[in-house]
Amino acid sequence: MKKNIIKKISSNPGVYIFKNKSRKILYIGKATNLKSRVSSYFSGKTENRPVQYAINQIFNIETIETDSVLEALILESNLIKKHQPKYNVDLKDGKSFSYAIITGEKFPRVLILRETELKENKNIIRYTFGPYTSKKQLEIALKIIRKIFPYHSSKQQTEKGCLDFQIGLCSGPYAGAVSKADYLKSIRNIKMILEGKKKNLVKKLEKEMKDYAKQNEFERAGEIRNKIFALNHIRDIALVSKDIEHETWSTEHNLRIEAYDISNISGQYAVGSMVVFKNGEPEKSQYRKFKIKTIQGADDVGMMREVLTRRFNNDWLKPDLILLDGGTGHLNMYDRLMSELKLKIPAIAVAKGPTRKISNFQFIISNKIPMSKFSNDLKTIASDRNLLGRIMSEAHRFAITYHRKARKAWFVA
Repeated sequence: MKKNIIKKISSNPGVYIFKNKSRKILYIGKATNLKSRVSSYFSGKTENRPVQYAINQIFNIETIETDSVLEALILESNLIKKHQPKYNVDLKDGKSFSYAIITGEKFPRVLILRETELKENKNIIRYTFGPYTSKKQLEIALKIIRKIFPYHSSKQQTEKGCLDFQIGLCSGPYAGAVSKADYLKSIRNIKMILEGKKKNLVKKLEKEMKDYAKQNEFERAGEIRNKIFALNHIRDIALVSKDIEHETWSTEHNLRIEAYDISNISGQYAVGSMVVFKNGEPEKSQYRKFKIKTIQGADDVGMMREVLTRRFNNDWLKPDLILLDGGTGHLNMYDRLMSELKLKIPAIAVAKGPTRKISNFQFIISNKIPMSKFSNDLKTIASDRNLLGRIMSEAHRFAITYHRKARKAWFVA
């Protein structure tokens, strides 16, 4: 019977629903190719253990086709929230689900929070969407949506030094680049997508486009036409890739990124770290440690300058991009040092904030080599906040580990 059911399933993207004899939902999943995905469960090829336990209980399989994998991801989440299937819950094995949230601020932000973070942020949350079983896929989904409807995501209420604003992912409400009415309209459009109402959204936008055309506002009509086209031709291949760790990365370019961090206690026992990434992966054999020698007291900028100076006095491979742990002060120092050394290497300063969560990182690009002068490859990397955050977190981990060992050695001595 199951074979007959599978034969009737299409090869389109969508959501599949496993039910038992009592019509109770056992499991809900999404797929790029419904027929292929559902068939895999009965061929012994799946490694999804909770679903393996449910196989013998499956009596019926229902499918819902979608226009894209993005819509399948959102539909899966909404159905899981509604029905709470046993084996979807077991799949998390005690881990926290992820949620997309829209804040209730003057210019609402769209953020990703773990289930455990919802309570501590309840004062700013207006709408919650989820659960999503994969935080990585939710990040990719929001990146796709954000390219169509840009939004402000940083805690800082300014666009000064905002990387997202420079690359078009933030519409710039605090810079006056978009009216409050248009910004809120964009947020409502995102809300409709996350509610699984893309078709209704397209109809709404088509009406708006016609209204603007009647009023001879052809530029506005053209902007909406482009958004409609983007919604109807969503390129979501990243959502179906087996390796979605950093989907914007192209391994054929072999770019080198170096990231630097300083670790000390009020200026004492100060050390610096350099980590190297190629093709989005760490090159640990290239990591370097620095014990600060020339700076006394709490002067992180001075310490960073010492580390960079010593680094460029060595005949090591030159990086394509440098990441600095710090804000504008570190970047200004870097620009001066590059002028002294007569080097031109793009840099991004990463201010991590007190919580050190990647979602709260602020990325600041040097004015001496602005985003407009980045190569296409570097622009791709610079727009991947998750990749940059992961690299900086690794630099911090490496610095802290060395600092603890160095401090222990100092105490022993």
